[in-house]
Amino acid sequence: MPARDLQQQLETLRDQLAQDPPLSEEERASLYVLTQEIEAQLARHAAAAPDATLVDGVHLAVERFEASHPTLAGTLRNIMQSLANMGI
Repeated sequence: MPARDLQQQLETLRDQLAQDPPLSEEERASLYVLTQEIEAQLARHAAAAPDATLVDGVHLAVERFEASHPTLAGTLRNIMQSLANMGI
């Protein structure tokens, strides 16, 4: 169930990014990389090899986007919670 929740949160993040919020190329690229890392973690989770630095990366993204893009930051917080629920 937590993996499914995380997948849903990733879809929400992708949908928000598809709405083309006013992000710099650097911000958009960092979110894309973060999304790829989370997807890789989902694949690794099945093999039970969690990456603890991933949570730090999501936390930094929350801090970075909290003031300028609160909706994205909220989705990232949900992703962080899903990762925690998965034991990552």
